[in-house]
Amino acid sequence: MNRPDRELLSIIVPVYNEVRTVLAVIERLRSIDLPVAREILVVNDGSTDGTREVLDSAPAGIRDAGSGIRIMHAEKNAGKGAAIRLGLDASTGTIIAIQDADLELDPQQLSALVAPIVRGEADVIFGSRFLAGRPAAPWVTIAANRALTGTTNLLFGSSITDMETCYKIMRADVARSLRLDANRFDIEPQITARLLRGGHRIHELPVKFDPRSRAQGKKIGWRDGVRAVEVLVKERFR
Repeated sequence: MNRPDRELLSIIVPVYNEVRTVLAVIERLRSIDLPVAREILVVNDGSTDGTREVLDSAPAGIRDAGSGIRIMHAEKNAGKGAAIRLGLDASTGTIIAIQDADLELDPQQLSALVAPIVRGEADVIFGSRFLAGRPAAPWVTIAANRALTGTTNLLFGSSITDMETCYKIMRADVARSLRLDANRFDIEPQITARLLRGGHRIHELPVKFDPRSRAQGKKIGWRDGVRAVEVLVKERFR
């Protein structure tokens, strides 16, 4: 088992049109207490709202060599999955975590999620938005998440509570063994399905989140839910 002082947490931050929050996310990820060293991989997925310019003109502490922060730009928007895969390819850590750039989930929660992996108690941790009670989200959103999670449990015999969570943390060798190829929001069901199909146990811990509306920049929609079901079925019977 790796010792904590030899561990490195690679935090992948996929970003698309998050000009208002991206620097705040990076600053929080830099300052939170973690049980291991960190590197932060910010992947700008072809943003068109000024996110690239904000990142390129970020304070020196973010852009300096040796800051532990790497900013990558994709010239065209290819989707969240493509951004995550780009970050995974560039990562050098022993543990991988994903952090959305919209601040629905407070980065401070990463410390508690990473700890069981560092202690050798788990290889995969999901941060569940539903273990701490009903979240403050529209009923349609909650119903859709429960339907997709229920479909996952039915197909794979699992008992997780939040398949679509952004907080998927795992050992780097586990992440790379999944051979991900999804490009868009279908990365979430693909990660989950391949973990379960590979025999990896998913441990869940509660997290709190502050949901935002489509008017505030929420991007996932009903078509992504349909695509998620397609991916789950395909992965179950491939």
